[in-house]
Amino acid sequence: MLKRALLLLIVAGLAVTCGLGVAGSQSEASHWPQWRGPFFNGMARTAAPVEFGDGRNVKWKVEIPGRGFSTPVIWGDRIFLTTAVPTGKVAGLPAEAAGGAAGGGIRRGPGGGGAGGGAASGEEHRFVVMAFDRLSGKQLWERVAKVATPHEGYHRQYGSFASNSPATDGRYVYASFGSRGVYCYDFNGKLIWEKDFGVQMRMRLAFGEGSAPLLEGNLLILNYDQEQGSFIVALDKRTGREVWRQNRQESSSWSMPFALTHQGRRQVVLSATNRTRAYDPADGRLIWECGGLGANVIPSPVMQNDLLLVMSGYRDPKLMAIRLGREGDLTGSDAVAWSTTRGTAYTPSPVLHENRYYVLSDNGMLSCFNATTGEPLYLQKRLPEPDSFKASPIGAAGRLYIASESGVVTVIRMGDQLEILATNRFVDQMFVSSPIVAAGDLYLRSKTHLYRISESLK
Repeated sequence: MLKRALLLLIVAGLAVTCGLGVAGSQSEASHWPQWRGPFFNGMARTAAPVEFGDGRNVKWKVEIPGRGFSTPVIWGDRIFLTTAVPTGKVAGLPAEAAGGAAGGGIRRGPGGGGAGGGAASGEEHRFVVMAFDRLSGKQLWERVAKVATPHEGYHRQYGSFASNSPATDGRYVYASFGSRGVYCYDFNGKLIWEKDFGVQMRMRLAFGEGSAPLLEGNLLILNYDQEQGSFIVALDKRTGREVWRQNRQESSSWSMPFALTHQGRRQVVLSATNRTRAYDPADGRLIWECGGLGANVIPSPVMQNDLLLVMSGYRDPKLMAIRLGREGDLTGSDAVAWSTTRGTAYTPSPVLHENRYYVLSDNGMLSCFNATTGEPLYLQKRLPEPDSFKASPIGAAGRLYIASESGVVTVIRMGDQLEILATNRFVDQMFVSSPIVAAGDLYLRSKTHLYRISESLK
């Protein structure tokens, strides 16, 4: 008995040492650790409810302070998100001294103001990380990472100062606020480290920042593409120490770095306007690069066998499948297995499942391609109602979930033909954050609230 007890104590100690604890012991089905899900392709591990809406299958609904369009992440029974809350000061003055504009007014920042950009610059904000109990919706903790007045604003309709989705490895949660720094907390809200690069990013037309970080082994990799001074940087996720940095000849992009293994070799890929580039995660060395995408690259790459699929949907839109296994500059070579300029997305990232590549355009046109050949299975099919989309779709158990700007979540059967399964409505809500799924439940973050959608008895 004594030996058995000692053995149990040793096993428990190892679990804590490895960062498992209570949260880490949860089934993988209850994890959504980073923006594009557990497989980096928008697919969930489990199914999710098909029919729901106001008053139907809503287990809880909590109001989120401030403004943040980051997509939450989940590990076990904890859900994490970021937001930015106005303090009531404008350019260092109390709100009343500035005409009461703080917290809700639209302001033009020094970086722009064209095409809807530059909102809310000059307003002091609290940059906040929050944790909730996934099952009950109870707030577990809230931490103010920083109080600052941003130098530049965001897109007045789709932007926020908290648009970079966090990431978690089951022990820590990593929150990037771009120009306001990167922060690492444990699951109890204790600050482990923080890193400020001293950068004031200048984004195209002051549209705002918003690239999610990538966890790759013991590295946290971040995209700082902007109008001048772009770079990609890797930090030691345990300490915040900078491991490597590579300067980039790129303008603004919002795509998340993507990690892959091909022929036993690990690569970190970042798609952008001038070149899609692959880096060695050990030292940041450039492995290959390939031009061909258009401006304002936002969608995340995905991988199908030996093909990397990258996409842009703004000026000079392009969807390309790049064959892996080569080095150097691949632009214009036969390494591009196929490409198309039709059926691309500007903002939403794709979903890849069973060799089908699903693309949602911002104006509600859905396309599905054979990921290997580029053949359209269906092309630019309109969803049932006119709508606009900034949230990226996700897939769960053979169904696509698409959340709209007007508070509608459409559920579609995945396959070679477009088949609508359900149209679910939330009154007076707007979705820019992407849906996520954990342990059979769907979680939705609107402009103002966080929802748990569930058919479970819990």
